[in-house]
Amino acid sequence: MSAVLFAFDDGIAPARRLGSLLDAPTIAVEVHRFPDRECLIRVPTPAQTAIFYRSLNDPDHKIIELLLAASAARDQGAERVILVAPYLAYMRQDKAFRAGEAVSQKVIGGLIADHFDGLVTVDPHLHRIAALSEVIPGIPAISLSAAPLLATLIDARDDPVIIGPDSESRQWTEAIAAPLGLSTLVATKQRLGDRQVRLAIPDIEKVRGRRALLVDDMIASGRTLIEAARLLHDTGATSVEAIVTHCLASADDLAIMKAEGIAPIFSSDSIDGPTNKAHLAPLIGAALRDNGLV
Repeated sequence: MSAVLFAFDDGIAPARRLGSLLDAPTIAVEVHRFPDRECLIRVPTPAQTAIFYRSLNDPDHKIIELLLAASAARDQGAERVILVAPYLAYMRQDKAFRAGEAVSQKVIGGLIADHFDGLVTVDPHLHRIAALSEVIPGIPAISLSAAPLLATLIDARDDPVIIGPDSESRQWTEAIAAPLGLSTLVATKQRLGDRQVRLAIPDIEKVRGRRALLVDDMIASGRTLIEAARLLHDTGATSVEAIVTHCLASADDLAIMKAEGIAPIFSSDSIDGPTNKAHLAPLIGAALRDNGLV
């Protein structure tokens, strides 16, 4: 089936890498912004299979534009509309913690299921949900792990310690450490606010005189990693580095992390930025092919 990869300006480079691997043309979606901030979306060519590539950091306007683009593709005869969202937003809120809170995971998952025929994403931020198909029902919803790819970035010759900054990071620390034969530590975290946390790292003395590599699915503000780095430096780690799938941190946040002694910081190219060291295109391309989405 003929497939076309459609991308937006904010993700055109990684989309082209994916398109090259799929032997599919990569075409930019046209976005016109009116003075009142509404947008006009144009999908410039028809396709039997329309694959839209867009990471959903800064998600609110991107989601609206994607829904409009999916509709435009169907209006031109698309038989299948697939979403490739390397970073998938709104997965944190999987239940209402206080009366009246919206469960954003359910809402966004439903929107994707209603408007697309398949989804591929990487390391979604799922807490209490075992499978992405629970969030996005009725369509192929494929969750990939970047851990094997990120593990290739690590120089393990001097036996660094892999550190998870909270209990939720355990799956990534173990997946990265195991093939390299490295030891792991996992911190306990108490969140005091959006930018304030309290950490403890059991058996932290094991980092004394060794490199410490912080591993997680994402960096948002970086405050959790900063608190971990302070503990690790104070205990005698020779250096503190960070490797994550998704780096959402701003330039200011990255500068603060560097000033706090976290360097280097590596990430995948799920979100364009200076930390990008691992290309996801081969991983995503294989998943699209293996699951019959292209």
